[in-house]
Amino acid sequence: MIDFQNPEHIRLHETKDDFSKITDPILIDGEDIEACYKSVRDGIVFTNKRMIVISVEGVTGKRKNITSLPYNRIQTFSVETSGVFDLDTHLELWFSGLGKINLEFSGHTDVRKVCRLISNHAL
Repeated sequence: MIDFQNPEHIRLHETKDDFSKITDPILIDGEDIEACYKSVRDGIVFTNKRMIVISVEGVTGKRKNITSLPYNRIQTFSVETSGVFDLDTHLELWFSGLGKINLEFSGHTDVRKVCRLISNHAL
């Protein structure tokens, strides 16, 4: 399982890589990818139905942990924007039945886009 309490584990930036090799087999009818963010090996895919968090494990990277987080389970979320000394943006989401998860985005990421995406599906 991904350690969502350690945001440094997943420091994300937007990417064109849609992780389709991993996500295509689990997407349902009518589910479309809207945005993708990636760290060195891990990533998160925002669809119109859920967030799919992908953690690449092991030395070879063949083993992957895939966590599906439906928007309808989000109770609240909070954003801490970047500042002078801390250039990264932190996003905290509270999920019913799971608790709080932390994601960290690089300072160049438009976190407003992420917030709009989540708001459009969770509210």
